[in-house]
Amino acid sequence: MAYQRVDRLDYMSLDEEMADSMDEFEEVFYSEDTNLDDFELVTEGTDTSAAQARKGKDIQGIPWDRLNITRQSYRLTRLEQYRNYENIPLSGEAVDKECKQVKKGGNYYEFFYNTRLVKPTILHFQLRNLVWATSKHDVYLISNYSLMHWSSISQNLSEVLDFSGHIAPSEKHAGSLLEGLTQTQISTMAVKNRFMVAGGFQGELICKCLDKPGISFCARTTYEENAITNAVEIYESTSGGLQFMAANNDSGVREYDMEKFQLMNHFRFPWPVNHTSMSPDSKILTVVGDDLNGLLVDSCNGKTVGSIVGHLDYSFASAWHPDGRTFATGNQDKTCRIWDLRNLSSPTAVLKGNMGAVRSLRYSSDGRFLVVAEPADFVHIYNTDADYQKRQEIDMFGEISGVSLSPDDESLYIGIWDRTYASLLQYNRRHSSEYVDLFT
Repeated sequence: MAYQRVDRLDYMSLDEEMADSMDEFEEVFYSEDTNLDDFELVTEGTDTSAAQARKGKDIQGIPWDRLNITRQSYRLTRLEQYRNYENIPLSGEAVDKECKQVKKGGNYYEFFYNTRLVKPTILHFQLRNLVWATSKHDVYLISNYSLMHWSSISQNLSEVLDFSGHIAPSEKHAGSLLEGLTQTQISTMAVKNRFMVAGGFQGELICKCLDKPGISFCARTTYEENAITNAVEIYESTSGGLQFMAANNDSGVREYDMEKFQLMNHFRFPWPVNHTSMSPDSKILTVVGDDLNGLLVDSCNGKTVGSIVGHLDYSFASAWHPDGRTFATGNQDKTCRIWDLRNLSSPTAVLKGNMGAVRSLRYSSDGRFLVVAEPADFVHIYNTDADYQKRQEIDMFGEISGVSLSPDDESLYIGIWDRTYASLLQYNRRHSSEYVDLFT
C-alpha cells in the first residue's frame, strides 16, 4: 500500500487524488457571485426517490439548473482532469492503449433511493470496503469514527459502535486485549452472518456480534510501524464454521476462527498484502498486494499453488465467482481481470474502467453479475452470462466508500463520500426484462 498511515480523519488527510477532486468540484460549481440562497439550496440535505428521479430530479439531489455548469459538462471535466493514483508510473495509460471498454447497454439494477442522512466516510484513499448489506433493507457502514446501521424500511439511521473513545471486550478469549483499545481509526471492515469485523490503522482487529451488546474480541495483530489492516473477509470454513481473515501491510495474512477467536494460521508474503478472498470451497486463497503479480495459495498451509500475471500495477481487490473456477482481480492499472483457475496463462477478460483504479469487486450470489467500483464516480455491473461483454454503468459524483450487494442480490448499495453530497445510493434488481437482456 502506498501510504503507511493517515493521522487525521478530515478531508485534508486524504491523498491529493481525492482532495483535488473535491476542490475542483467546488470551484466549478460555485462562482464568486453565488448567493447564500443558492448555496443553501445546493447543500440542503434532501433525499431522492425513484419517482422523483423519473420526473427529472438528480439522483444525488444536485440542483444543476442552479449551478454554473451542466452535468454533462462537469462529467467531461472530471473525465479529463481526474488523476488516477499509480504506484507504477503510466500503468493506466499503457492499459488505455491496449484495451477497449466493454459496451454499455445493460440494465440490471435500477435506481430506487438516495439518502443524504447517511454520510459514509473514507479514511484511506486506497481502501474502499466500508459498506456492507446484510439484507436488502439493512446496511452497515463507517461514518467517521462510528459503525452505523441504516434501515431502508424504517428510514432509520442508528449508531452501532463508537470507535472514538475506549472500547473493551465483554467476552474473555485468549489473545484478546482485555484493557481494550482507544480511538481506533477504522481502515476496513466486513459484515456477514450477524458478525462484524473491523480492521484498524495500527493492526487492530475488533469483532462484534450484531445480535448482542458489547465487543466479542479485540486485538493488535502486530506492533510494527507499518501495520495498517488493508482488508478483512468473513467466510465459512470447510467444516461449516465461521472464520475470518485479515490482510495487513506487514505482509501477513492471519486467519481466525469466530467461535473462540483464536489465531489459526499466519501466512507471510514478500510484499504488503492489500486484499485476500477465499474460494467458495474454502481451499484456495487469492492474495494480491504491492506487487504486479498476485498469488493463489493453499488455505491450509499457505503454499503457493499458482501465480496471477498480467496486471501492470498494484492490486487492491479480488473476488470469487460462485462456480469456484472463476475469480476477478482489481488493480490500479484501471482494470479488472477475470481468471479461470484451470488456465492461468492469461485472463479470460480484461475490463477497463473510466477514470481510476478498481478498488472494490463483488460477485452476485447467483453468479450472474460482477460489480466493479472505481475510486470515484463510476460503478460498473457486468453480465457474466454474456461473457462480461455487456455492462451497466452507474454514473454519479463523489468518492466511493464501498459497494455491497444484499445476500439475495435484490439490492445494491453504494456509499458516496463528499463534503456536500455524501449519501447512500440504493439500486434494486430489475426482473421484468432480465431474460430479454441475455439475448440482445
